[in-house]
Amino acid sequence: MPKTPAITGTRYVLAVKNLEASARFYEEKLGFTTHWKVGGWQQLYREKFIVLLGECADDRSAFETRNHSYFAYVDVANIDALFEEFRDKQVEITSTPEDKPWGQREFGIRTVDGHRIMFGESLE
Repeated sequence: MPKTPAITGTRYVLAVKNLEASARFYEEKLGFTTHWKVGGWQQLYREKFIVLLGECADDRSAFETRNHSYFAYVDVANIDALFEEFRDKQVEITSTPEDKPWGQREFGIRTVDGHRIMFGESLE
């Protein structure tokens, strides 16, 4: 009997200009922890949110991709507390917590590299 495939997680792979500065931002501002670092790559995580940063010093930054710089929508619990945490750490906020008609309360941030992340919590 064939086994049913199952997606068991995700890891976001992001190009960054300066790996050291980017990893420091994820650790100090967003509360991530480094899992491993090797050869221009670094994997960091916060709970179930995993990013894999690859240093690409000569490539265009996410700032230059404008609306295409969004890479993740992250489901969270206690969204207002997370917003306060990021605001207190002076993370760039792109939108403040707001209840949306699709049943989510959400806000957005921009990373030091220009990547944008939306955080949402179900209103149910």
